[in-house]
Amino acid sequence: MYDDILLPTDGSDGITQAAKHAEALAERFDATIHVLSVVDTRNRFESPTSGLSAEAWKEAERERAEHAVETTLAALSQSLPVETAVVDGVPKTAILDYVESEGMDMVVMGTHGRTGLDHYLIGSVAEKVVRRSPVPVVTVRLTGE
Repeated sequence: MYDDILLPTDGSDGITQAAKHAEALAERFDATIHVLSVVDTRNRFESPTSGLSAEAWKEAERERAEHAVETTLAALSQSLPVETAVVDGVPKTAILDYVESEGMDMVVMGTHGRTGLDHYLIGSVAEKVVRRSPVPVVTVRLTGE
């Protein structure tokens, strides 16, 4: 039923909770987990760059994305088939593009549960993926534990 499960990660504290859900589903369905992190390529007027040059921002983003994949891999069982990818783009769009281009059957992703001004200013990648995904999406509240 589910052969390929996408686990997007931004390296947030608490990613272990989402990884454990993906792992349980992968074990149940004998599926491959695809760990994906996105290098946010939005320009510095669209992303919080703290005054960095565009090149420095992208380099820092790539390092963050690669570290996010490594951190998430460490939370997964070594006995499961896992593929990894780091792609450039706007996170919500890149995740949905990956779902379609790589034929994912399900997405398991963490959500911070932001509300109010934080939700308005930062937005919710998980919410946008849930609304637009052509496949089921399981969201897991990240608590930082």
